[in-house]
Amino acid sequence: MTNRNYEFVTNDTISVNGVTLTRIRAIRDIPIHGVEVGDIGGYIEKYENLTENAWVSGNARVSGDAWVSGDAWVYGKACVSGKACVSGNARVYGDARVSGDARVAGDARVSGDAQVYGKACVSGDAWVYGDARVAGDAQVYGDAWVYGDARVSGDAQVYGDARVYDNAQVYGDARVYDNARVAGDAWVYGDAWVYDNARVYDNARVAGDACVSGDACVSGDAMIQSTTDYITIGPARSSGRYTTSFIDSEIGVRVVTGCFSGSISEFKSAIESTHANNEQNLRQYRGFVAVIEASF
Repeated sequence: MTNRNYEFVTNDTISVNGVTLTRIRAIRDIPIHGVEVGDIGGYIEKYENLTENAWVSGNARVSGDAWVSGDAWVYGKACVSGKACVSGNARVYGDARVSGDARVAGDARVSGDAQVYGKACVSGDAWVYGDARVAGDAQVYGDAWVYGDARVSGDAQVYGDARVYDNAQVYGDARVYDNARVAGDAWVYGDAWVYDNARVYDNARVAGDACVSGDACVSGDAMIQSTTDYITIGPARSSGRYTTSFIDSEIGVRVVTGCFSGSISEFKSAIESTHANNEQNLRQYRGFVAVIEASF
């Protein structure tokens, strides 16, 4: 016990779902959190819940097999009910922050310089790390990852095996799930859904009631506001890949397939040169071009 930064205040306990949590008090200074000897902290169930220079303050709670370690900080406002809670086998470590009425539960992890706050919930096997932020009433769960400088907020949900990263933002009532990826400086918001194996990246915007699904890839300066703003064709006989096209504010119609991303005229040139010796493949791709031109 002598290597710990705190002790239990044995006469200050609460019961949460039948589990007794006890408030802590600092027995050493923890400068990184501005904690001094004698400062009162939050509630934990057992010593294993809080290690190293981590701190729990306000009415925040840590219980179960959860642990808060490194320089992490779990806190809340003492005058507000329903404080930050870390439970189950959850892990909060590094310089991570969990605050407000946020919850980290299950086997979820919050690490690095990530922050989870407001009434946000990270659960299941989800992982939030890097400089990512999850806020508002947002939920990240399942096996989803949110990392880099990504932001998930509002009533947005990211779940399944989805990944949101780089500078991407998901907010409003948006949903990103299955194996979907949102990256770069892309935004998904409003009531938009991105799912299946869809990819949204660069400066693309998916908003309104739009649903981007299947093997669609939306990139560049796209603005997708409904399901009629893009089309996905395929798979191609030669590669098994799908071809996605949409209106791009910079180049007009953008076509994306495999490593190719460019205008419709560039796409025409690429298929003519690549498949010049295979009439069957060339005929199929010319058919793709006809569908794209008819659609836009």
